Amino acid sequence: MTDQQPPRYSAETAAIRAGRGNDGGALAPAIWATSTFVSKDTAEAHRMATSVGATGLYSRYGNPSVAAFESAVAELEGAEAARAFASGMGAISAVILGLCSSGDHIVTQRQLYGGTQMFFASVCPRFGIDVTFVDATDPEAWSAAIRPGKTMMCFAETPANPKLDLVDLAAFGAIAGPITVVDSTFAPPLSQRPLDYGVNLVLHSATKAIAGHNDATIGVVSGDQELIDWLWGFAVLQGACASPFDATNALRGIRTLPLRLRRQSESAMVIARFLEAHEMVTSVSFPGLESHPQHELASRQMRYPGGLITFDVRGGAEFGRRVVESTKICQLATSLGGPETLVTHPASTTHVGLLAAELADAGIGPGTIRCSVGLEDAEDLIADVGRALERAAQDVQV
Repeated sequence: MTDQQPPRYSAETAAIRAGRGNDGGALAPAIWATSTFVSKDTAEAHRMATSVGATGLYSRYGNPSVAAFESAVAELEGAEAARAFASGMGAISAVILGLCSSGDHIVTQRQLYGGTQMFFASVCPRFGIDVTFVDATDPEAWSAAIRPGKTMMCFAETPANPKLDLVDLAAFGAIAGPITVVDSTFAPPLSQRPLDYGVNLVLHSATKAIAGHNDATIGVVSGDQELIDWLWGFAVLQGACASPFDATNALRGIRTLPLRLRRQSESAMVIARFLEAHEMVTSVSFPGLESHPQHELASRQMRYPGGLITFDVRGGAEFGRRVVESTKICQLATSLGGPETLVTHPASTTHVGLLAAELADAGIGPGTIRCSVGLEDAEDLIADVGRALERAAQDVQV
């Protein structure tokens, strides 16, 4: 290895080493809690005002704390660059509105996070952007829906929220023509890297597994330098810039991401097997289970199956609500990826804005429950969920 060739680290080592270019020797990242910076002269101010990602002018353009987080994510994703936003939806809206114009066409999937689906269904038409929804699990459906000369973007979410349907990344990345975008929130970089399959952009609600401690609200998009530079220009005008405090918390979360992801994946497998055998559970969706219809695909493109489990219970909506209200260790909250195990009832929360037909298309039933497995002892979690199922069965006539 020559002095000109930087060392190539494993993902686990990169999670510790990445994002340290402006730390001044400090082990913990410094928080640049400033909205603006003093320029030494007008020439320097002009240079930074006309440079992409300058971190010494105004924090909407760039901030050293945010830049450190962006650098770390880009390295983990195998990307040339990244841009952080104030939230996952801030990142999604910037990608769609920053790259698509009136008259353009987008192909996306029916199985989506409720907020993303509502953005495609209600916001895009207002801007004259046409959207076609396809079955995420059918690789041929994506290409079949493309309108030559019109389709600007193919937007996938894999694993999909909440039923964990998968998109074949190799087939998706091979789509020619439109810009391909993957929301990989449910599978952080150490689990899967869509860019390795030829996908153009990968985004995350880094609020979730990447930050990992429920104390940061932040989104991030990674890809080649040209696309990120274009998005930077839109982002400066959009204004949904990431806070230096949230970026620092998210960078801290990256340091423990490999350990958290491994532990959560292992615990989720044990809990998923318990649920699969429970008489009050009608179905369990977890990519690590052999019963998952895309288990083989998950084994090929995901290093870890992750900590998300979605299951359906007998008794419909009332039974499902009683279950999530009866757990003690598992807490009723709509986020995911943190150290605490969280449960939610998607039809009442994350996907509450969808119509009945849209819920059905996404595979969400009245008794669907999503569980984000945390870092507690797996046997304690099994006992907690088991007791909740028993309490619900006593309270609701099934």
